[in-house]
Amino acid sequence: MDLERALRISVAGMAAQSTRLRVVAENLANRDSTGEAPGADPYRRRTVTFSNQLDRAMGVETVSVSRVGTAGGDFPRRYEPGHPAADADGYVKTPNVDGFVEVMDMREAQRSYSANLAVLETTRAMLTRAIEALR
Repeated sequence: MDLERALRISVAGMAAQSTRLRVVAENLANRDSTGEAPGADPYRRRTVTFSNQLDRAMGVETVSVSRVGTAGGDFPRRYEPGHPAADADGYVKTPNVDGFVEVMDMREAQRSYSANLAVLETTRAMLTRAIEALR
């Protein structure tokens, strides 16, 4: 049934975007988390990678989270000589989390989640009308 396929695709999309929202929330919560010892690495931004997955039972491709990894790159440094994690020159490594980028990722994930939810609600309404028509 095509409506059941639409439901499965929407649910898979919602699950993937939910994971993405959790990772973004974690990144935002840790954007000020520095190392505890001089020269220690701070929190490293996490990223979500998606992939298509074939649902053989339904014969459709759905989206899934293939992995949650970490972003590469250098850590920004901030001059703060009194900080416990400051190196010999007084610089502290700060997380490679950009609040603006995280908010944009959050909005994109929220919109994708909402779009999948709208498809789910529309499909459910169509199923309900079909059942009512059969009564």
